[in-house]
Amino acid sequence: MKKKIAILGSTGSIGRTFLKIIKKDTHNNEILLLTVNKNINLLLKQIKIFNVKNIIIKDKKSFQSICKKLKNKKINVYNNFDDIEKIFKSNKADYILNAISGLDGLKPTIEIIKFTKKIAIANKESIICGWSLIKKELLKHKVKFIPIDSEHFSIWSLINGNKNKNIEKVFITASGGPFIDYPLAKFKDITIKQALKHPNWKMGNKITIDSATLMNKVFEVIEAKKIFDYKYDKIEILIHPKSYVHAIVKFKNGLTKILIHDTNMTIPIFNSFYSNFEKKIKTNKLDLNILNNLNFKKVNPSKFPIVKILLDLPESNSLFETIIVSANDKLVELFLSKKIKFTEISRLLIKIIKFSEFKKYKRIKPKNIDQILKLSEYVSLKVNTLVI
Repeated sequence: MKKKIAILGSTGSIGRTFLKIIKKDTHNNEILLLTVNKNINLLLKQIKIFNVKNIIIKDKKSFQSICKKLKNKKINVYNNFDDIEKIFKSNKADYILNAISGLDGLKPTIEIIKFTKKIAIANKESIICGWSLIKKELLKHKVKFIPIDSEHFSIWSLINGNKNKNIEKVFITASGGPFIDYPLAKFKDITIKQALKHPNWKMGNKITIDSATLMNKVFEVIEAKKIFDYKYDKIEILIHPKSYVHAIVKFKNGLTKILIHDTNMTIPIFNSFYSNFEKKIKTNKLDLNILNNLNFKKVNPSKFPIVKILLDLPESNSLFETIIVSANDKLVELFLSKKIKFTEISRLLIKIIKFSEFKKYKRIKPKNIDQILKLSEYVSLKVNTLVI
């Protein structure tokens, strides 16, 4: 029997990678749904290759355009996620991949969980801002969840169902981005081109900048805390320039496990879909040169002051995380548009989250999606007025 699949964000890097993985295995898989924002040219190719009958196009103009192109095709085209039930009314998915970036991915995640047996999420913002809402749906509908981020997939693999009481410490690794060995005195003059030159990974502009400031690792610590229900003092960031080790878990029985794989997102995505070695994947040979020189280091807060945010986070789920995500998003946007300097991303973010009007949100739990989205919009506007 074919596995039934849906991909939210099929034209992004995660979505494309997943489709590449299953391209040679189409006879065993059926794609029930693909969704995109506006990249309809690539979507049309995906529809043809995988014989997809249901698509959602969020962007209004792109939706209207593709409706004309598919006028005589037997393909259902929708403009929003309100029609999800029509797609899955007689076909529950076996696997759904959420690869939508930003908070745009939160509502689709919440709404689609009940229509699948397993959901793999690559969307940081959804987990950071709305984990309590996601977890509620997962438990309600008895849906299996797998994190796609290489670090969280590695932790998930290493703990293998072990209870929190058996785990002493979890280490998440960070490459340090392009500035790990860069002189601190020159940070004030860092250019956009320099910040976008990641030494190990090919990623989008936003996440590459987050990697350069180390905000990406702050987010990953928050994600790990929520997904695995750890306290913050149980999670630590280690600098590991080669990005070969993705996570380390120290257990209370004296064992410490590490997980390594190539700097390639294909591996966690592949393993989130295929289980128990039902399929093989070709990878590089074990790199003994890297293993003999792992070069782990503690994070230098003078270079990466943004990690200090971790000392100011509430242990319980709150709307404060939405403030951090939204403020950082806007500051990165302002840096990429040459409105602020690289060093101001960290400085301003640390300053903004200390505002008295935002501190109260540490005690407020998210109740619904609209509450999160409205706060995010307000924070973005507030940051804009402070800087521009």
